[in-house]
Amino acid sequence: MEYLGPINETSYLSVPNAHIYRKIMRCFYREYEKMHFQLYKEDIFGLIKQDEMFEDYTMERMVDDLEALVRWKNLTPIQDPGRVYTIADYKNKQYRYTMSEYAVEIERLTVRLENVFMESGNLSTNFFVRLEKSLEDAESMECAELKEVNAWWSLLQEDFKRLNQNYQDYLRDFYSGKADHLMKSVEFVIHKDKFIKYLNEFVQELQHHSRRIEQILVKNMALMENCILEKVVQSELDIPHALLEMNGNAESGIRENVSGKWDSLKNWFIDSNGHECECKKVLKITNDIIRSIIQNAALIVQIQNWGISRKDDYKKFLDLFLKCDNLEDAHRLSAHVFGIQKIQHFKTIEPREEDGINSSVYAEAPAEFLLKPHNKTYREKKDRRGFADKSLEKMMQRESYLRRAKQQKEIVMQYIRDNKIIFSEIETVVSEDTRNIFLQWIAQANMNSQKKGRTEYGQEYRLIKKRGNCVLKCVDGDLTMPAYILEFK
Repeated sequence: MEYLGPINETSYLSVPNAHIYRKIMRCFYREYEKMHFQLYKEDIFGLIKQDEMFEDYTMERMVDDLEALVRWKNLTPIQDPGRVYTIADYKNKQYRYTMSEYAVEIERLTVRLENVFMESGNLSTNFFVRLEKSLEDAESMECAELKEVNAWWSLLQEDFKRLNQNYQDYLRDFYSGKADHLMKSVEFVIHKDKFIKYLNEFVQELQHHSRRIEQILVKNMALMENCILEKVVQSELDIPHALLEMNGNAESGIRENVSGKWDSLKNWFIDSNGHECECKKVLKITNDIIRSIIQNAALIVQIQNWGISRKDDYKKFLDLFLKCDNLEDAHRLSAHVFGIQKIQHFKTIEPREEDGINSSVYAEAPAEFLLKPHNKTYREKKDRRGFADKSLEKMMQRESYLRRAKQQKEIVMQYIRDNKIIFSEIETVVSEDTRNIFLQWIAQANMNSQKKGRTEYGQEYRLIKKRGNCVLKCVDGDLTMPAYILEFK
């Protein structure tokens, strides 16, 4: 079962006084590399005091810090009986301290993390050559001894591991925020050709070697999976593994590890289960980076050209244009200024005198266009002439509207008989306005739960619906509608 409990040995990396604990552990690690495995507290104190940041650091504080590291199992205290000269020394327990195995690995990891950005990846193609050679030697491993098979397998996996790490570290920089900002800088244009050449060479070598490696893998697939991998497992079992032997799962763990590594190598160069191999993905990523570099460089050059002022050039061309003796000279100057590469088409909304497609624009009459400034401070002049008195027009319009409304009321009232309008009994042709008024009254009553409404003339009415439909004859056609009755008070 996997151990998923907390790792106390890493506690000193994230506590409030982490800088003090890390300094102590780094001193232990540097001495560990020099084969000085056991140190007295006086030795550690002397190494720490060499740093100017710890001038105020005292022995009492260091003893407390050492005890904390002992509690976290980063340090192992070993009592030194040879240094006990008095009862006080015995009570104080003179110790030598040594790093635990976990602590050594943790410090080694911190050193690597500190230098991870200093180690630059590369796109070296040597690993493809070495992988190809190792896979070609697979056939000879069928009759080789287990030690030779183990060495061959270790070399193959080491090259494959380095290949993955190097290309990932190198291409990762192009997708970071700093690299994206750098590729959009003017300074990057100078080095773009160097990057493109380097990436293109990698793509060509990758395409060349990946095909050959894929052919070798397909050729030796049965041999590898049926014979060679079994010999690799046996070669690993010949090497004593204490923890695996104690747990009793040595063979299953090794077999799973070997099978997983072989699948990773195989899937790197060969498509499987509808998934694209990693090799093709790397080619796509590299091509995208090359395309991005070219696009950014073109954009930077274009932005630089935008900043160039053409004002003086335009003035010079205008002077030359004014000095042209005839229209033919003006045509020649226009062709020189605009040219076929800088052709521009201007379209106006002014009507043409002739619609012939062969007529020249120079034969058209000149047109004038009002150009307005594009700056934010420009404002059009307001018309301060005042406004005309239109009281008479308004009064005439009002009288006309009231007259039409009165006429329409008289027409509508003609259809009310015995305080009712029975639409099925209307035989005359009604006008469009009259029909709209009738439909408006019906709609108003239908919106009321009591089927009641009020006309614009102040009359209250109730809507009654009879069975069947009726036809209302209108000037613009016949309207088929339910047999409604409007009953007025």
